[in-house]
Amino acid sequence: MEEEATLPVELWRVILAYLPLPDLGRCCLVCHAWRELVLSLDNTRWKQLCLGCPECRHPNWPSQPHQEPPSWREALKQHALASRTWTQNGDRRIWHVGPGCEFETLRGALGVAGPYDRVVLHPGVYEEQAEVALKVPVELVGLGRLGEVSLLVCVEQQCPTARLCNLVFMPAWFSTVVYKTSWGHVQLDNCNFEGAQLQIRGPGTCQARFCSFSQGSAANFLGVALSLLDSCDFSGSDTASVTMDGSPVSEKNWACKHLAALARTLTSWGSSTHRNLPRGTRGARNTDVAPMDWSKAAWQRNTGTHLLGQDTVIEDGWGADKIGDGALKSHEQGNDQTSLAHLLKPQLDGSLPPASSPNPPYVIPDLLSLQQELQRDPEAQLLATSIQGCFVRRCLFRDGKGGVHICNYGQARLEANVFCGLNYAVRCIQNSTIVMLRNEVRECSASGVFLRLSAHGLIAENNIHSNGEAGLDIRKGANPIILCNRIHSGLRSGVVVLGNGKGSIRSNQIYNNKEAGVYILFSGNPVVSGNHIFQGQAAGIAVNENGRGMIVENVIRENQWGGADIRRGGDPVLRNNHICYGYSDGVVVGERGRGLIEGNHIYCNKGCGVWVMASSLPQLLANYITHNRIYGLAVFCRKDPENREPRAGDGAVQEWGGERRGGGGDGARRGGAQENFNDEGEGFAWESDLDSEDERYSARRSISVALVESNCMSYNGAVGLYVKTSEPLNVIGNLLNSNSAAGITVLQSSQLTRLVANCILDNSLGGVTVEKDCRVELRGNGIYDNKGHGVSFCGDGQIGENDAVGNHGNGIQVSSNADVLRNRVQPARRGGAIVVLGPVKGVIGDNVLFQGHPGNKETLLHVDPNNESCVLNNNIILQHSNSCPSLTLWALENPPARPLGDPASGPSASSRYSSRLTISMTARISATVESGCHNSGSMFCSIL
Repeated sequence: MEEEATLPVELWRVILAYLPLPDLGRCCLVCHAWRELVLSLDNTRWKQLCLGCPECRHPNWPSQPHQEPPSWREALKQHALASRTWTQNGDRRIWHVGPGCEFETLRGALGVAGPYDRVVLHPGVYEEQAEVALKVPVELVGLGRLGEVSLLVCVEQQCPTARLCNLVFMPAWFSTVVYKTSWGHVQLDNCNFEGAQLQIRGPGTCQARFCSFSQGSAANFLGVALSLLDSCDFSGSDTASVTMDGSPVSEKNWACKHLAALARTLTSWGSSTHRNLPRGTRGARNTDVAPMDWSKAAWQRNTGTHLLGQDTVIEDGWGADKIGDGALKSHEQGNDQTSLAHLLKPQLDGSLPPASSPNPPYVIPDLLSLQQELQRDPEAQLLATSIQGCFVRRCLFRDGKGGVHICNYGQARLEANVFCGLNYAVRCIQNSTIVMLRNEVRECSASGVFLRLSAHGLIAENNIHSNGEAGLDIRKGANPIILCNRIHSGLRSGVVVLGNGKGSIRSNQIYNNKEAGVYILFSGNPVVSGNHIFQGQAAGIAVNENGRGMIVENVIRENQWGGADIRRGGDPVLRNNHICYGYSDGVVVGERGRGLIEGNHIYCNKGCGVWVMASSLPQLLANYITHNRIYGLAVFCRKDPENREPRAGDGAVQEWGGERRGGGGDGARRGGAQENFNDEGEGFAWESDLDSEDERYSARRSISVALVESNCMSYNGAVGLYVKTSEPLNVIGNLLNSNSAAGITVLQSSQLTRLVANCILDNSLGGVTVEKDCRVELRGNGIYDNKGHGVSFCGDGQIGENDAVGNHGNGIQVSSNADVLRNRVQPARRGGAIVVLGPVKGVIGDNVLFQGHPGNKETLLHVDPNNESCVLNNNIILQHSNSCPSLTLWALENPPARPLGDPASGPSASSRYSSRLTISMTARISATVESGCHNSGSMFCSIL
């Protein structure tokens, strides 16, 4: 005994590895040390016992047979528990069926079998010419390896329970249904169905483990309260492989309680990782996303593009009027007291806000985990824990027409399955409920998951990729909750919502799809929130054909076309999103596009920040549009006969000339309009079946003219706001600063463009440029410190009640018919205050002109001497006294410096944004003046 006790542990393991299962169990009872020793044989003896059992398959079959389970002993235990109900009955008899046995036919053995007897079928083929009835609980087991015992039968279960194991079912000549029950419970272990149908009708139940359904076989559940399909293989289906039809019946059989307890032990919804996500037998494309480096250097390295677009600016040749550096700072206005100062001043942590920071924002919102989403959403949490209907777990659906079909108030839970090579993976219709957790859906020829006709449920933490059309297709009133999925590498769009489809799409990664990441059309109206939508080959989000939707707090980045593309009646709410680093424009509002675009951060896009077609009617409110390569906001006509050639000074580059023209025509390519929306012959009847207006839209302001209000357009590579439109436009209360060209350029405006209460500050060229034949009203604006003329006006309209201070060219330069009234103007070191060029007709009246720098010898009010059509009336000119050049400070008061919070001459900014729009700037100007009188009748004041 002492010698035996001193044997090495390794030798004990070798000895124990020869013991059969009963002896291993006895050894575990000897002592704690022996128990630990026996348990340590998991990868040797326990694995041999598990794989050697003829009634068992690999624990991770069929989706991951190459991957070992966490414990072979636990897997063998689960196999043993499957037959525990039957083996515990010690009084049962065993009947043998086969050539040379006591029974030649299955029907004969069943005729004498008693309750819980075991019927063993020896290798062979057993065919019955009529339906066979199971009237007492029995266990039918095939002897030998799977495939050696085949049944060509139709069996109807008329008893409380039955177990079928190690059998192959093929259809009899008179019926494709090989097994059916309408009230009892059947347990299927390690069986094959070849061209056969399994039919379970409530209150009947079923538990199938390690079964194979091939050659058009299917499992049909009709009104079933609860059934379990675990680790089954479905292939070659002609229709759906698994069908759940009808609401679960209220009546339940004895097995429901047992199945519910078993299902709760199998589900793992609480985990918030993808570690257990099955990947199938074929490799997935682009399933892992490398973490992004958001630094300025990395962006320039990856794209070859400077963030501020310095290389895209085309100078427009100011010539002698171009102002150099060296403006006297003491004569410029101070911005520290403006109500826009909070957009420009450092924040409490010392960082600069987006409006004044020369660098783009690097902080990108993180995705929420599934646990965090469930904590915020009680409905989703309830669905995640619910187990009712059919529970399909760890199954493989492959190479057939359909995977799982749920209809007519049916219910199903799908967890950790693999769907590949099908026409569609899941189809849920007609008020049915589905819960999908951690499945892989890939390489379907049509869309991966269809939801129709008021279907709903929870779709969470799935890997949906490489499908022929949309990853998720939601329409006709379907309203699912879609959380924390990876939807990527699709040959069409990632998610499509149309035909009054709804849904809550949150915290998903949607990337690398060939068309739009999320495509909303035909009155689709989802909530799209907190997602990361990136690296798509078309638009990030496309809203077309009267689509709507609430699109909030998403990160939309690195998409080839517009981050958000809205056109043809699309009318979404686009709010608080990060739309950045795109290879085209940030937001595109194409032909007949509408929508509320509010509070977004739109930055570092290679095209424009926002591109708007004149025939559209959007509302742009309180957005940060910064650091884009071309324009901050561009408004274009529907047709552009000039091919939108860049003009000197507009900051555009030649390569973008033709791409903007006719934006509506390329909508199919941008938004993914080639998607197949007919859905097996369905028409577009839903186009006229519109929902009542959602309450989320009731607070939206009704407008008849496109509105640009309360936005910040800064540090863009060209003009901050570029207008070339044939439709009216209202531009109210915006901040345009530090752009690489002019602040605002109006190149074409056949109808009235109203520029009201804007702050146009420190742009690299002029403040506002209005070209010939443009109808423009310029009122209540503050135009400060721009490197060119404050206002260069060649159009038709009125320039009234503006403050143009500290600009390095002329304050206001007019070369066409216009009235210039009640402005306050002070140039910087050089330039006139108001300069009228050519035979201009109009009234120049009630303006206050400041000399500014004492060295500025330019005439403050200049009119061509030959111009007899321009009326000068009651202008006040303040300049330094030659005898007393002291620097007395004067303030812009009564009213204070513009823009004002409530401009009296135009629509005011909404009270909602008043704190960010109003100006109370005290712009102090040095002046000592002497009295005199201008020869045109205007007052020339000099104060001693």
